[in-house]
Amino acid sequence: MISDIQVLNLTEHWAGLVGLAVFALAYLLAIGEESLQLRKSKPAIVAAGIIWLVVAIAYMEHGDTHTPEQILRRGIEYYTELFLFLLAAMTFVNAMGERQVFRVLSHYLVSQGSSLRGVYWLIGSATFLLSSLANNLTTALLMATVVVAIGRKERNFVFAGCMSVVVAANAGGAFSPFGDVTTLLIWQRGLLEFHEFFQLYLPALVTWLIPALCLSVLVPKTSPEPFQEKVALLPGAGVIVGLFVLAIVMAVTVEHFLHMPAVLGMMTGLGFLKLYGYHLKRRQRASGEQQDEFDIFRSLEHAEWDTLMFFFGILISISGLAALGYLALASDFLYGNLNTTTANILVGLLSAVIENVPVMFSVLGMDLDMSTGQWLLVTLTTGIGGSLLAIGSAAGIAVMGEARGIYTFYAHLKWSWAVALGYAAGIGLHLFLNSATFS
Repeated sequence: MISDIQVLNLTEHWAGLVGLAVFALAYLLAIGEESLQLRKSKPAIVAAGIIWLVVAIAYMEHGDTHTPEQILRRGIEYYTELFLFLLAAMTFVNAMGERQVFRVLSHYLVSQGSSLRGVYWLIGSATFLLSSLANNLTTALLMATVVVAIGRKERNFVFAGCMSVVVAANAGGAFSPFGDVTTLLIWQRGLLEFHEFFQLYLPALVTWLIPALCLSVLVPKTSPEPFQEKVALLPGAGVIVGLFVLAIVMAVTVEHFLHMPAVLGMMTGLGFLKLYGYHLKRRQRASGEQQDEFDIFRSLEHAEWDTLMFFFGILISISGLAALGYLALASDFLYGNLNTTTANILVGLLSAVIENVPVMFSVLGMDLDMSTGQWLLVTLTTGIGGSLLAIGSAAGIAVMGEARGIYTFYAHLKWSWAVALGYAAGIGLHLFLNSATFS
């Protein structure tokens, strides 16, 4: 994110210590969201503001008023792309929910006679596969919505299902160039060929299967509670689903082939949805169907704003810590003092706290000379390392908003040991299966 900007090393300066302390406090308050009943976005946004005030003052002391502005603007630009992508995805999800898509899908899954545990495995498997084709963030949002719709009164099912969805989405995104921003960055840099990513399929699968198996003990074997009322798709539901698929295709296309930000395709898709919403509303009014009138702005209004604002606080705080020299310090320590394999494993652990995209930016900014096996390893670890904590990935942050009060930071933290087992097993399997690529 700031690899081409010369930052000061202020990690031992008063500013660095204050910035780190403020971030740690905000982090602790996010952990205690459930018990404190304090929305996680509030301390995160305040922390971002304080950290950047400290950064600006510290750089002014060194006679530099330009670098902090440059770094902050880049951080805001990066967040804006993610914000608009998330907002468009959430609006599509809400629109499909309003048209009863998820209730119909939930009815279908329940009517197949599977137990809650069977549904749990079905949703997790679908998430793993879909996230490699679409996007791990969007896939997690969709599948979490289905989990919540089916679970209703079964809090353990909702929690286990949502956590499995987050881990599966991140794991599925790790073995495909399309699945995650980090894999896309490595592919676009020419560090790995398109087909080489698929050598991570089995290691990535294991990183989901192990925690999913551990979490499955929480899921009752009983059948899902049947839906009493009959549910049918409302007018326009199929078209909206089609527009959502089109938006994903456009997002992938503009990024991979036109080298433009993926958000352009997603927002264009949102524009199509808004135009179709206008057509649908006029058609419904002409036919006298006033009861279920479609309103795209209602879907936009119901986006998970606490999650979006929390994402802002976390990313802007991290860019502030980068300006204080902490990311550079971590990178120099890892690749300057440790062997490459150990460093790449620890990078994954770092991505659980600092979100994998800026971590990968830092790694790429070091111009490392690594083998194919090592690039595959760091791709795997940064992709799945974010699953260790709920805030380690955009998928986790989005799902926390979808299942608020059930899938929380602290609830995820209590099962992080299971994710760590999968993390270790996936790395071990990669080192064994793909040992020839390390030479």
